[in-house]
Amino acid sequence: MSRRPSKCSSKPSYKVLKRGLTVPLFLLGTMGSLSLAPHVRAQSITAQATKSYDIPAGPLSQALTRFSREAGIYLVGNGQMVEGKTSAGLKGSFSVHAGLFELLANTGLVAVVQADGSYGLRSAQTVSQVNSEGAATLNTVTVKAPSQRPETTEMTGSYAVGGPSTTATRLPMTLRETPQTISVMTRQRMDDEGMDSIETVLDRTPGISVQNIGASRFSILSRGYDIDNYQFDGILTATDIVSQNVPQSQADLAIYDRVEVLRGAAGLLAGAGNPSGTINLVRKKPTRSFQGYASLTGGSWGRGRAEVDLSGSLNSSGSLRGRLVAAHEQGGTHIDWYKQKKSVLYGVMEADLTPQTLLTVGMDYQSNDPRGQSSTGLPLFYSNGEQTNFNPATNAAARWKKNEMDVYNTFMKLEHYFPNEWKLGLSANYMQGRRDFSGADASWGFPDKLTGEGVRLYGGLGSARQRQGGVDAQLQGPFELLGRQHEGVFGFNWSDFKNFHEPQRGAAIEGRYVNIYEWDNETAGPTITGQKLYDYDGWQKQGGAYGAVRFKPRDDLTFIAGARVSNYRYRLSLAYTAAASAANNRVTNMHETGVVTPYAGVVYNVNETHSVYASYTSIFKPQSSRDRNGDVLAPREGNNFEVGLKSDWLGGKLTSTVALYEIRQNNLAEVDSGQTVPGTSPAEAAYRAVQGARTRGIDVELNGELARGWQLSASYSYGTTEDANGQRIRTIFPRQMAKLWTSYRFPGTWSKLTLGGGVNWQSRIYYSATSSGLALYGQQKAYAVTGLMARYDFSPQLSLTLNVNNVFNQKYLQGLDTTFYTGIYGPTRNAQLTARYTF
Repeated sequence: MSRRPSKCSSKPSYKVLKRGLTVPLFLLGTMGSLSLAPHVRAQSITAQATKSYDIPAGPLSQALTRFSREAGIYLVGNGQMVEGKTSAGLKGSFSVHAGLFELLANTGLVAVVQADGSYGLRSAQTVSQVNSEGAATLNTVTVKAPSQRPETTEMTGSYAVGGPSTTATRLPMTLRETPQTISVMTRQRMDDEGMDSIETVLDRTPGISVQNIGASRFSILSRGYDIDNYQFDGILTATDIVSQNVPQSQADLAIYDRVEVLRGAAGLLAGAGNPSGTINLVRKKPTRSFQGYASLTGGSWGRGRAEVDLSGSLNSSGSLRGRLVAAHEQGGTHIDWYKQKKSVLYGVMEADLTPQTLLTVGMDYQSNDPRGQSSTGLPLFYSNGEQTNFNPATNAAARWKKNEMDVYNTFMKLEHYFPNEWKLGLSANYMQGRRDFSGADASWGFPDKLTGEGVRLYGGLGSARQRQGGVDAQLQGPFELLGRQHEGVFGFNWSDFKNFHEPQRGAAIEGRYVNIYEWDNETAGPTITGQKLYDYDGWQKQGGAYGAVRFKPRDDLTFIAGARVSNYRYRLSLAYTAAASAANNRVTNMHETGVVTPYAGVVYNVNETHSVYASYTSIFKPQSSRDRNGDVLAPREGNNFEVGLKSDWLGGKLTSTVALYEIRQNNLAEVDSGQTVPGTSPAEAAYRAVQGARTRGIDVELNGELARGWQLSASYSYGTTEDANGQRIRTIFPRQMAKLWTSYRFPGTWSKLTLGGGVNWQSRIYYSATSSGLALYGQQKAYAVTGLMARYDFSPQLSLTLNVNNVFNQKYLQGLDTTFYTGIYGPTRNAQLTARYTF
C-alpha cells in the first residue's frame, strides 16, 4: 500500500528496545518519519505489565482489535487510518507500549496516550519521536526495517497470509488487492503436514495437479497446462524436463519460508510462458533476534531426516544478520530398491549498509544421490492393449541405477529507499548444477500379460550440466495525480539458460529385452567408454522491460495497467557422434523480438469484507514440439480472462477467493494420435496445432483461522479445455479437484495437543492413442488420499509430531505419460514421527 511521502529531513537514528535488542527498524517501502509512543509516559499498572500474545500477521484493524481486547485497553482511531494497512503480528511477551510499537511498525501510524488514559492513533508525521517504552522526545526519526517482515509466514502459526506479495505485478499488494488467484503454502502448513519436497507441497496446493512420469520426475499442471516458470525470490528460472535436469523440482523445503503459486498467465513479469501459472519459492531470511530449531524425523521404509536452523544478529547493533540452515535425509521408499539420499546447506546474510540501504547475499547447496530411481515408470499397457495393473512397490529400474545431482545457487539483493518513499531494487540469481546418471528402466514396449516378455530396457549413462542466471532491476513507489496517491513500478529482467546433456556410448542398454516379471531388477550395466553418444544442448535467453501502474481514483476502487516488451531466443541441438545416426540430427531455432504482453486489472472494495476484481493478461509461448512432417509448431498465442470475489472474514483471520477464468489460445500443441516425427529413434510422438482452444473453469479457496486454534485450508477447482469444435482435449488434467487440510489446537488443559487431517480428491484422468498397431486407452479413475496429524507440545520448546499419509492405502497412478506410455504409482500408507526443539 502507498503512503504519502514524509517531509522529514532529519538524520535517522536507532532506538534500543527494552528487550535489550538494538533494532534498526526498516520500513518496507516507506522512508518517512515514524515514532511510536504516547506523548506522556503512562504510569498505570496495565501499561507497565507484560502479557503473552500470539497475534498472526494480517490486516492492521484485526491485529489492533485483538490486541486491545487481550491487553485490556481502549483504543480510539479513525477507521480510514488503518484501511488497507497490514501488521506483522505479535508473538511473545510485551508491555502495552512495546506491543503497540511492534504492531504499528511499518504502518506510518503511532499510538498516543490520551488524557483519559485511552490510546489514540495518530499519523507519524504529526507526532514527535518516542521510543517503545513511551518516553517522548522532540526529535524526529527516520526508522528502518521491522524485525519481522509483514510478509513472512514463519512464527505466525497461520495458513493465511496477511502481508503483501509481488508475484503478480511486482507491486506490493495483499492477496485481496491482487486481481489474480494466488495460493500461498505457509511455513506452518508445511510443518503441520511434514512436507519437505516441492513435489509434495505442490500436490497439496489448490488447483495444482502433479503428474509424475518417473520417480522425482514430474510435470506440474494448473488450469490444464504445464507450469514452466519457477522463481527464486521473484527471479525467473528455466526448466528442461526432457533432459531430466530440473534442479528446481528437487529443492528441499527446509530453506523456504513459503511457496507462492500464481494461477493463470503471468506474462507481465515472466514474458514467454504457459497460461498456467508461476511458482515462486521464497527463501527464509535472517532475523534480528536469535531464533532457531533442531529436528529429527524417523519414518516408514527406514527413512530418517535431521534439520537445524539458526538465525540472529551478528553484531551488537543488529545491522548485520545471518541465517544458517542444514538438512540431511536418507532412506527407502514405497518402491522396491528405490532409496533416496540428499543433503542441504543454506546460508544468507543481511547488512544495513546505510539506514536506507539493505544488502542480502546468500547461497544454497543441495546434493541428491538416489539409487534405483526409475525415470520413466512402468509400462502402462500389455501387448493386447489392456492397461497394466502392477503392485505399487514394483520398480522398473535396475537396482544399481543412479541419478546424482549437485546444485549450487547463489543470490543477492540490493534495496535502497529514497526519502520520497520510492525504492530501487536490484536482484540477481545464479544457479549451476551437474547431473551424473547411469541406469536402465524396463519401460520400453508392451509386455505380454501372461509371460511378462516383450519389454526392452531404456537407459544408459552420461552427464548433464546446467547454468542459468537471472537479473531483475526495478524502481517502485508512490506518486500523486489529480489529488490522489497512486503507485508505479518500472523494471527490467533478464534470464540466460544453458543446458548440456551428454549420454555416453557404451554396451547397449537400449534394445536389450527382459522379462518384467522375472528380471528382479538385475541386469548388466553399460560399459564406460568415455565416448559421447550424442550432444543434446539447449539454451534460451529472454529479456524484457516491464511497467505497471496502480491507480486509485477512489478509496474503494483500484485500476492496474501494465505491459511488457520482450525479446526471446531459443536453440535446441541434437547431434549424434556416429555417422550412421546423423539422419536423426536436428537443430531448432526460435527468435522473437519486441513481443508486447499487456496486463490490466480492476479491484473494487464492496465493503470491509468483500472485493470484486477482473483481470486480463495475454499469452505468448514459443514451442519446440514438431508435427508429423518434422516442422516446429508456431508460437502459441492467446488471452487469459479472470473475474472473482475475494473476502476477509472474521476481521481478516479467514480469507476466501472465488475465481472464474477463461483461456483462449491458438496453436496449442496436442498429441497427434498415431503419428510420429519422421527420422526419430525411438519414435518421437508428433503434435498438431489446435486452433480456437478454450479453457474454462472455477477456483474456490478458503484459508485461515475459523476459531481460536482452528486452522483450515480448503479448495475446489473445476476446469476443462475444448477445441474449436467443442471436443474436450487435455484430458490428463483432472476436470475436478478438491483439497482439504485442517488442524485444531485444543484450549485449556488440552492446549498442548494439536490434531489435524485432510484429504486430496481428484476426478478421472485419461487419454487414448495408437502405437504399434494397438489402440490404447489409459486412465486413472477418481480417487482420494487421506492424511492425519497429531502434535504434542511437551514444553514451549519441545514438540513431537506424528504424520500418517495415505491412511486408507489408496492405490493410484500419479500421472499418465503420453510419450512412453508409462505410469508410476503413488506412495502407499506411511508414517513419520518428528521431534523438534525450538531455541
